[in-house]
Amino acid sequence: MDLSQILNELGEERSGYFNAVAPPIVQTSNFAFDTVEDLRRAFADEMGSYIYSRGLNPTTDILRRKLAALDGAGDALVFANGAAAIYAGVVPHVKAGDHVISVRSPYSWAQRTFDQILPRWNISTTYVDGTDIRQFEEALRPNTSFIYLESPNSWNFAIQPLAEVAALARSRGIVTLIDNSYCTPLHQRPHELGIDLCMQTATKYIGGHSDTLGGVLTGTPERIRRIFELDYLAVGSGIAPFNAWLLLRGLRTLPARLERIARTAQEVIAWLKQHPKVARVLYPLDPGFPQYELARTQMSGAGGLFTITLKGGNPERITRFCEALQHFLMAVSWGGYESLVLPKCAGIDPAAFDPANEEHQYIRLYCGLEDAAYLIKDLEQALERF
Repeated sequence: MDLSQILNELGEERSGYFNAVAPPIVQTSNFAFDTVEDLRRAFADEMGSYIYSRGLNPTTDILRRKLAALDGAGDALVFANGAAAIYAGVVPHVKAGDHVISVRSPYSWAQRTFDQILPRWNISTTYVDGTDIRQFEEALRPNTSFIYLESPNSWNFAIQPLAEVAALARSRGIVTLIDNSYCTPLHQRPHELGIDLCMQTATKYIGGHSDTLGGVLTGTPERIRRIFELDYLAVGSGIAPFNAWLLLRGLRTLPARLERIARTAQEVIAWLKQHPKVARVLYPLDPGFPQYELARTQMSGAGGLFTITLKGGNPERITRFCEALQHFLMAVSWGGYESLVLPKCAGIDPAAFDPANEEHQYIRLYCGLEDAAYLIKDLEQALERF
């Protein structure tokens, strides 16, 4: 299906709502029925009916259809946030005594699921670097039932060989899930490489305006229905109609925003790489990136998020640099219109800072929709104070 058709037309039955160009926000909790038989049929198939907005709602259904098509998947569920989508993707596919393989240092709430929630059911997790298929092979156990991927990682941008991991998992009946928030379906197509479930934090690029939260999970209709009929409804983690409407608005401009953001990031990266105070730039589609060739085979773009280290970086100097920036907001997340900076040392006790550990020196930058020259000028004045 054509991308323009997905973003602008799919799921939008305008004749059903006064030929309005933008779909309405169906801000209702409940839906009425004319007959007992109609209600009976709805109870029998809640995923095919509107009964209660905790499950499906007309506004969220439009978004759901678009996100499934965008991923090249059979179906999708939309959640209140990305963490809820991760939880719903993992928990239904494991049972007491199982074993999980996860990439090292995943998104914090994924790691908390593995480290603090799954152990309640005696489910263990092995973390692997994940850049080589052999690491997954060596981590396998007879009770391994699930593999969690994040490609690229959002700090060091480590990439997993997705097709190889998918083939290995399917040969053992293991379910795979990838956090595809960094690339979005516009820049990476995990389902086409054999991955079972794709998750995105829709808060980021899909929303694009830093004014709503959301998460999405896509997969086969059978797998998505299984999640919907128990975990999605029982936990009540679905998105509200107004938030879904904001994500629909964000989808309209997703390709244009990603194109502009990526172009700006590449200009900023080129400038940083030649600056004498910059030690390293980590960006998956930069030719100097260690996994550049793999990135080129799996990704068609890399967005606006990258990491730098500075020569002689220590907590005091990194703090001085970050606080000197005037147009990069210091904040978590990414994907909005605004540029951001996040120093890794903000999450490290100063007494535990290790200058020999490059990760402790990471400074993550995100380029938004500002002009590249505007951002470069800001970086230049901040580096003068470093």
